[in-house]
Amino acid sequence: MTDPIADMLTRIRNATIAHHTRVDIPASTLKLEIAKILELEGYIQSFKTVDTPDGEGKSAVQKTIRVQLKYGPRGERVITGIERVSRPGRRVYFGREEVPTVLGGLGTAILTTSRGVMTGREARRQGVGGEVLCNVW
Repeated sequence: MTDPIADMLTRIRNATIAHHTRVDIPASTLKLEIAKILELEGYIQSFKTVDTPDGEGKSAVQKTIRVQLKYGPRGERVITGIERVSRPGRRVYFGREEVPTVLGGLGTAILTTSRGVMTGREARRQGVGGEVLCNVW
């Protein structure tokens, strides 16, 4: 797999379309930060890390992020769209004055900055720019 962030977003997108209650994602530090922002912004119910058997050996264990998805009172999806912006083949950076808004402020841009992973709103407030990882709405 060349783009683990795109894999995470695709797993979440596919699970919400299929109305699954949870989705498991191979863990990394950056993915945990993205999951934390998704929870704080109200796009998912919760997440936790669990140890799952690797499958290659009896004692091999792999960390997994288990995301509990969130739906509205009538079963409507909370995440209606999620897209990767910056990819390994085309990195997308914005300065502190050009940090984008998603759907006129109704969505959320997730950036990685020199001060860590944060939303576009938080980056504008702190006056920092960075690489736009994804947009969620």
